[in-house]
Amino acid sequence: MNDKKRLNSYEDLPLVLDVADIQQIMGISRASAYELVHTPGFPAFRRGRLIKVSKIAFFEWMAKGSETVPRSDK
Repeated sequence: MNDKKRLNSYEDLPLVLDVADIQQIMGISRASAYELVHTPGFPAFRRGRLIKVSKIAFFEWMAKGSETVPRSDK
């Protein structure tokens, strides 16, 4: 299944998202996606070496809207 089709609707997304899914959903870079999943309060968990996010928890986190991506001091 290609990525464009996977992201057409909420129902098409897998139950457990990975960093690439977060990157595509939010339209951010890979580095920003990794920075986001390490932000305190973000609902990520590890499965071995992989970082995963429950689809439900991710969208609840987005709806809450109180968490923000840390700004870079570049």
